[in-house]
Order: sequence, then structure tokens, then C-alpha cells
Amino acid sequence: MAWDDPVGARLRADQERETVERYGADLELGPKPSGGDVSVFLLAAEGRSGEPVGCGALRRLDPEAFEIKRMYVVPEWRGRRIGEVLLCALERYAADAGAVIMRLETGAEQPEAIRLYERCGYYRIDRFGHYADCAESVCYERKLIG
Repeated sequence: MAWDDPVGARLRADQERETVERYGADLELGPKPSGGDVSVFLLAAEGRSGEPVGCGALRRLDPEAFEIKRMYVVPEWRGRRIGEVLLCALERYAADAGAVIMRLETGAEQPEAIRLYERCGYYRIDRFGHYADCAESVCYERKLIG
């Protein structure tokens, strides 16, 4: 899906709004993802109706690594493994593009995201990049091969 597609833009706006409500401010440090730096943007839709229920994107960090950005599942659709399906699709894209490492940042006040990533084999790492000095950030990594 194109980054600027209206459906994707609405889901990203919902994700950002929910995050600001949880933390009381926009704590995202560094450049926000854009159509110019996102390698892929995926949309999850309900099979029968086509209703959009989630999204996720990848931004290339270096030749070996991608960062997961804008993972979001609509609240009423959570608990149905949609995030897991999106995550697997993003990992397949990254592996096909030659990456061997997936990294991400989430927040300490997002326990459902933490559960998802840990259930899918991601492990905590030191805060990296723009997140290094953000106390609310929790960073994860997963090796795609080996």
C-alpha cells in the first residue's frame, strides 16, 4: 500500500492519537517515518468485509537491519493475532530484501505491544539511535537468520 493512501493515513493518525493519549505528549524522537524513507507499508484487512484492521511499516536502518514502524491494530480487533500476522509479513519482506536484523522501539506503557514482540521472539536491547535518551522507550531486536 502507498504510504499516503487515505486508509493507511487514517490508521497511522489513530495510532499516533492513541499513543499521545497514553503518554500525554508525542514522545517520538527523531524523524517520523515518511513515504520517502519507508520501504514497505502493509495494511491488514478483515477477510469478509475488507475493513482495515491494522498496519505496519519498515524503515531501513542499514544494509543488515530494518526498523519496524507504525505497527497498529484497531482496538476492537486486538487479541486476534493480527499484529502477529503483520509482523510475520514485515519479517518476510525484510528477509527478502537481504536484512538479517529487525529492530523496534515501543513504549513502557504499551504492554500489549511488548507481549506481541516477546511472544514473536524479540528480545530487549539497549535503547538505540534517537531513542537512546528516552526513558519511556523500550527497544527490541530479532535476528532473522542463524
